[in-house]
Amino acid sequence: MPFARTALATALALSLYAGHALADEDIAAATPAATADGRDAKQLDAISVIAPGETRQVQSIGVDEITRQQTPGSSALKALDKLPGVQFQAADPWGAYEWSTQITLHGFDQSRLGFTLDGIPLGTMGYGVTNGLQVTRAITSENIATVELAQGAGALGTASNTNLGGTVQFYSADPDMKPGVRFNQVIGSDSTQRTFVRADTGDHGGFSMYVSFAHADTDKWKGYGDQKSNQANLKAVYQWGDGNRISLFADGSKRKEYDYMDLSLTSQRALGWDWDYLQPDWNTAVGIANALNGNGAYPAVLNALPADYGKGDATYYAGGGIRRDGLAGLSGSFNLGGATLDATGYYHGDRGEGQWATPYQASSPTVPLSMRTTDYGLDRDGLTSALKFQLGNHDLEVGVWGENANNRQERNFFTLDGQYTSLYTFYNDQTPFLRAFLQHYETKTRMAYAEDTIHLLDDQLTVNFGAKSLRVTTDATSLVPTTAFAQGSMKASKGFLPQAGADYRIDANQDVYVSYAKNIAAYGITPFSTSQASFDAAKSRLKPEESQTWQAGYRAHGETFEASVGVFYTRFENRLLVTTPCPAVVTCASSLNNVGDVKSRGADLAFIWKPVRGFSWLNSFSYNRSQYQDDYQNAGTVHTADKEVVGVPKTMFSSSLNYEVDGWRANLEGKYTGRRYITYTNDSSVPSYWVVDAGLAYDFGDMSGFKGVSIGFNVTNLFDKRYFASTGTNGYVASDPLGYNQTLMAGAPRQYFVNLNAKF
Repeated sequence: MPFARTALATALALSLYAGHALADEDIAAATPAATADGRDAKQLDAISVIAPGETRQVQSIGVDEITRQQTPGSSALKALDKLPGVQFQAADPWGAYEWSTQITLHGFDQSRLGFTLDGIPLGTMGYGVTNGLQVTRAITSENIATVELAQGAGALGTASNTNLGGTVQFYSADPDMKPGVRFNQVIGSDSTQRTFVRADTGDHGGFSMYVSFAHADTDKWKGYGDQKSNQANLKAVYQWGDGNRISLFADGSKRKEYDYMDLSLTSQRALGWDWDYLQPDWNTAVGIANALNGNGAYPAVLNALPADYGKGDATYYAGGGIRRDGLAGLSGSFNLGGATLDATGYYHGDRGEGQWATPYQASSPTVPLSMRTTDYGLDRDGLTSALKFQLGNHDLEVGVWGENANNRQERNFFTLDGQYTSLYTFYNDQTPFLRAFLQHYETKTRMAYAEDTIHLLDDQLTVNFGAKSLRVTTDATSLVPTTAFAQGSMKASKGFLPQAGADYRIDANQDVYVSYAKNIAAYGITPFSTSQASFDAAKSRLKPEESQTWQAGYRAHGETFEASVGVFYTRFENRLLVTTPCPAVVTCASSLNNVGDVKSRGADLAFIWKPVRGFSWLNSFSYNRSQYQDDYQNAGTVHTADKEVVGVPKTMFSSSLNYEVDGWRANLEGKYTGRRYITYTNDSSVPSYWVVDAGLAYDFGDMSGFKGVSIGFNVTNLFDKRYFASTGTNGYVASDPLGYNQTLMAGAPRQYFVNLNAKF
């Protein structure tokens, strides 16, 4: 098809030209006053495991799964856990405690996935503030309309420079067309209280808006401390003419959370599932610090640990995290008569602090502990745009994305005078007595893409193909002399990253698809987390991580069912690994190495059965075999060839029952997660487990001037299963046959929550 090739080549050339032009300008200056999100907010009520016509595996969950089936305030990522190929873990019942939250897709961990909100990039949503923010801080869960999941290969124009293994795209709900106020109140286990209020203006000549506020406060389920958050959202939309639209979304979030203690296999066996930080037990923390420094024996509470266990790291006095975020996106979609222009300009600012009361640095001769903080500052702004038009049976799209990010990270030590039981930002109130490092990173991302979708055989066959060009440059500057971090510049660049797929509609209810995608990932700040000598030696030989993914599948649907089956094969090349020869709370030099390739292969199955009105039963099964292909060197040969990838279960199974009748709603959900290895040589693992959640609600209808009055009851971990949820929270090691590496998080025990909803 010469015309198709010519059209794609022309579009790609225009896109690349636009991308290089944008690369030469300041993104902040280029951001227009009105921008676009590219599509109207999607509004699904429930869950869909099929996407007819899509040339790749795509599945969606709607507002019902996010806000009605889960405890209000739960992360939308937790709702994704029932879909095939998805593993979501957290140490709390809502999936909101960020040190522990993790999601993997088809063997790829969170750092190698892509996340967006209304097209705004959320980075990798990692705990350390580097390139984005967690979705729970970006938007209140009640304001999410839909989450779209693409396992393996996301849309070509997705604004992400890390999506090697898939994308998760969140879409905010539009304002209601009728004015009103909605209210939700949650109370429950561990003194949980959460209040959500939203007010909608209704439609006024095409303009509508809502503002919302959510406050959450809960004690930890073990140990001392609480976790609090305040969050405000605003969305305003103006629509006119034939499909023209401008929208503004703004978010402000403040979060404070006391940490849960990382466990090891051995510490859990010796000290129990409820082992945690010591606060407010100051004397035991001082005793551990003194013993670590050779001044006396360890406190008796640690006697159950083996003699050769690193008891100085078995627990600490306290840990916590503080985050303050502001996010704004101005979007627009404009009908140009035969073409549509979508654009979005955005800004995100974050200030935060991670805290650890450490025995490795004394405050004074009489106080052997100090407060070690990692202080964050991030400002990033960007622009995405896409031009979509039709030529005959061709749907053409060209677009660009540009982002500038300035990231500041520093490690400080503050004096402690004695016992403390509050959580506040030390950086704002005190002057550090020691600064271990102060790094400044400037990252510029430039991406351009073009895609052609062809409809053939009376729309029975859809073929799309395209490519993107990606360049990410990071410049690092050390503002405080340090041997643990490097300065310099790294660039990950690829001029041609192709993606192609086809979907064939067998009949009105069945289709098959195949797809291929190639992606690279930006280096991020990881290469600079090494000594200058290590960085200089590695810079010239490092290549960016790269993935190639092949998918094929079959989808079917009818009046009472949806079904999908897919198979995949992924080759992940140039895997980068940082090794650190010291405990997690000590600052020391690391080295970065290319440790070879990973191959992943597997299958996903999903089936939804809806035999009668109000009843649905979702079952999903995943098989995934992800294996390292090479050994690597680290003070000798580390034998990882043919070993399973850490943190990834080979099998998962999920089953969810939902039933609604006469105002009653009930749901029962169970998830099986297979064994996961926690060392690269597979000599240590955490066992498989089942966890079941349940919910029951009743809708009273209208009462005394209120509308939609309902009450709900949720139980998480119904059978009180004790299990390891998150793994690798402090990284993985090559070998740990005794189970000493403290890199595990215990899952929350059974908890109960009641919620009341009303509108007026």
